Amino acid sequence: MSALDASFPSDPALEPLLAELAATAARRDAEGGTAKRERDLIRASGLLGLAIPRALGGAGADWIEIAQAVRRVSAVDSALAHLFAFHHLMVVTPQIFGTPEQARALMEKTLRERCFWGNAVNPKDPRLRLCRDGGVLRLDGAKTFCSGASDSDMLIVSALDEQDRLKIAAIPTKRAGVRIHDDWDNMGQRQTDSGAVSFERVEISEDELLVSPGPMGSPFAALRPCLVQLLLTAIFAGLARGALDEAKAYVRGLPSEGAARIGADPFILHTTGEIWTQAAAAEVLLDRAARAFQSSWEKGDAITPQQRGAIAIEIATAKTVSARAALDIGSRIFEIMGARATHARLRLDRFWRNARTHTLHDPIDHKLKEIGDFVLNDAYPTPSFYS
Repeated sequence: MSALDASFPSDPALEPLLAELAATAARRDAEGGTAKRERDLIRASGLLGLAIPRALGGAGADWIEIAQAVRRVSAVDSALAHLFAFHHLMVVTPQIFGTPEQARALMEKTLRERCFWGNAVNPKDPRLRLCRDGGVLRLDGAKTFCSGASDSDMLIVSALDEQDRLKIAAIPTKRAGVRIHDDWDNMGQRQTDSGAVSFERVEISEDELLVSPGPMGSPFAALRPCLVQLLLTAIFAGLARGALDEAKAYVRGLPSEGAARIGADPFILHTTGEIWTQAAAAEVLLDRAARAFQSSWEKGDAITPQQRGAIAIEIATAKTVSARAALDIGSRIFEIMGARATHARLRLDRFWRNARTHTLHDPIDHKLKEIGDFVLNDAYPTPSFYS
């Protein structure tokens, strides 16, 4: 447990969910596939309404609280944390890119039907097209890396129109012509269902398009990429803490003689102290970035380009530290636990595998370049879907 946990009173629904996810995480990592039972536990918990305002019946949590909830889920199961985090991102996408009426209707639907949102937004994959067929709008093509699409109820979809302009839509997953492929079998994040989705003559209505202001269409809309990066940072910080917690539990579960020997070894104590500081630094920077983001979120369209740029740098800094902590700690815990901990049955390598797989999304080299450009040239990152 981190020192920050005491500063964030948990939603009563979170603790039993964490226990359920932790109990089966290693087994499910081996199995892969869709975590249907666990997704239903999240639905039943009521936590899918965290980002929805109280006035609409949601929890009205801020992004500081949501980031910490994502971090804590990630500490026990980073694959489900990924789906949990991206659900909240998708739920607020109509608020960011659409009209108040669209946002309200979709948030109310989410609460009423316990909708779990999935992702089919991948701007680097240009194969999905939005075309007008007579008087009907249709989606045709495919998207890859569609995390959480399996077993979802709603999808946020990106496509290029006939003028190659990026368009975003919110549609039901079960819409005729939508096909989710069970083709995600990677070494890490094995239950994120981050495979492909194909669209064959999928009809969408004008009011399902999020065009006012649309993607990057206003100062507030330009905050969405910052939110993506903040949620990824929370996942990485959770992975770092989760790996360390698992190593601690493993050592304490050894026969007393073995645990005492490890606890007295000066080199193991040095390693443990070193990775503890990495995990703590990641958490502190995540908290700082979340607070900065929340302040900007509350400004709405009054946010200036300079303020938006400062937020991007704050989050990039936290993401870089968290990603490196997750990778390093996920590997070095074996220096604490010893050779027996590498038994395949324990799946203790899952923390490193999950970190290695997920940190390849928008690699931190790009973030370090942006930070360096800011430090030396006072240049803020150009807003994009990744910065």
